[in-house]
Amino acid sequence: MHKLGFVLLLLWSCVASAAHGDMQIKMFVTAAFASESGLPVYREIADYIADKVGRKAAIVSGASYAETDTLLERNIVQLGFVCGLPYIHRAPEGKYVQIAVPVSATRTGQIPDATSGYEKTPGKYFSYTIVHKDSPAKSWADLKGKRYAYNNMDSNSGYNMPRYKLVQLGAKSWEDWFSKVVVSGSHEESIRMVARGLVDASSVDSLILDYDRTFGNPDANNVKIIEQLFPGGAGAPPVVVGSKVDPALRQAIQDALLNMHRDARGRKILAKALLARFDPPDDRNYDDIRRMEAAAREAGFRDHEAH
Repeated sequence: MHKLGFVLLLLWSCVASAAHGDMQIKMFVTAAFASESGLPVYREIADYIADKVGRKAAIVSGASYAETDTLLERNIVQLGFVCGLPYIHRAPEGKYVQIAVPVSATRTGQIPDATSGYEKTPGKYFSYTIVHKDSPAKSWADLKGKRYAYNNMDSNSGYNMPRYKLVQLGAKSWEDWFSKVVVSGSHEESIRMVARGLVDASSVDSLILDYDRTFGNPDANNVKIIEQLFPGGAGAPPVVVGSKVDPALRQAIQDALLNMHRDARGRKILAKALLARFDPPDDRNYDDIRRMEAAAREAGFRDHEAH
């Protein structure tokens, strides 16, 4: 059913592009960046960019990381918010180009059980290890032998960062530490599973949990953070455009993003997204993700085999 949906998406995109004379900007948001409840504000971001460059906007969500590669390669979707882990894999292949990095507006103390805010490391985000709010667990040591969910193997905060934590603990596989490991499919589903007692713990994108808590999502308020991975965090999910996008259009989109915080409408939208601004791209911002992945490889860590 999912594959059929993706085929229909491709067909719809081609028809829509023809109908609009290729004057649409189509933007996708992966599960790495926005919660399900946060999608409306990213539609506003798409509309804002489109207005600035004189086009119409459409937004796509729900595609997998592999599917977003196809959408970008074929120039069916021009702009996207992606996870840092797929970014470090795909960017060297020339599939897309980073144009901006989001800077969170959340500050120390706004998330009571988080240990530090984003103002100390602009352009970074975190992986929150969460348990049910009534759980006695206080650290990863307390999670040994428990049930664990991760969202996707292509996720930095959901897979790469907690995998690095396991490497630090001396584990050679997920099964060395947990009695059961399951794939949830999204950060928000991981939060639901922990909140409803289906698993004991997970590690999720801080931007998503922050958003859901700020706007009253009951599941997000039914979990607690026991560790924030790692000091300094990791490169926040970058904004990219497909390599086939016209350079002039690419520059116009980038200019719109980097200047959002300079006009009233842009600031209002950014505030809804819990963002302060978008900063210029910096590939070095993702070296921490590269180091964590390399450490797992060098340690001979066995990746999880989903069933």
